Amino acid sequence: MKLRKVVSSDGLRLNVAECGNEEGPSILFIHGWSQSYLCWMNQLESQLAERFRLVAFDLRGHGASEAPQEESAYTSTAQWADDVKAVINELGLGKTLLVGWSYGGLVICDYIREYGYDCVSGINFVGATVKLNEAAIGPFIGPGFYDHFEAATSDNLQLSVDAMRVFVEGCFTKKLSREDYERILCFNMAVRPDVRASIAARDLDNSDLLEEISSPVLVSQGEEDIVVLPSMAKFILDNCGVAEGSYYEGVGHGPFIEDVDRFNAELTTFVDKVV
Repeated sequence: MKLRKVVSSDGLRLNVAECGNEEGPSILFIHGWSQSYLCWMNQLESQLAERFRLVAFDLRGHGASEAPQEESAYTSTAQWADDVKAVINELGLGKTLLVGWSYGGLVICDYIREYGYDCVSGINFVGATVKLNEAAIGPFIGPGFYDHFEAATSDNLQLSVDAMRVFVEGCFTKKLSREDYERILCFNMAVRPDVRASIAARDLDNSDLLEEISSPVLVSQGEEDIVVLPSMAKFILDNCGVAEGSYYEGVGHGPFIEDVDRFNAELTTFVDKVV
């Protein structure tokens, strides 16, 4: 595993992890709200590395990436797109499969809206959202998120910690090991409450983009997801003509954590299909 810093267009330094076969097809993993590149360790440290070049990074404000105080650092579509572009360009990834979990789906849409498909071999939306606005709360964004959002963005440390503990527990239907749960809770708590608030304050609806996506799309969705509801996956599939769906029975918000073998096998098949 190689760790490096990549500088985005506004000078912000992003923490990037890379491993795997440098001659293989590239996969760029993009995590969700209040997470870290560490959530992808079951992919980065798997047999996927024998065939593929695997890259993951901490979003701005997350993990070991820089975290500005200003809300404006988290609200621009162009800036989120530039972060992805900086990683692709600095590492020379070329055509890349973009894998976006949860909020990572919005980041993928940001990138496509600004830069198109020249560097995109395909897209894997994983429990991902393409909408984030008042109208999406309820029909598409579930209580696993909105029930805890106010406390999770509070300056009161006790409220914030307790909210994130319950949020993390609610992300997964299958019980995590103590080690995995503690690691996930720790990197969630590494994100400041004001950053959590800022990135969720954006008003986004990428419905128009779905109809225009030209790269192959795989939608991976846990049937028991209460954070990003299965209705979001259905919405993507209904509006994106090139998309195919894969539903995980008995799985919550994290198919790539709750059913690692199946997820990695399907990702391998999808990469082979698009390259």
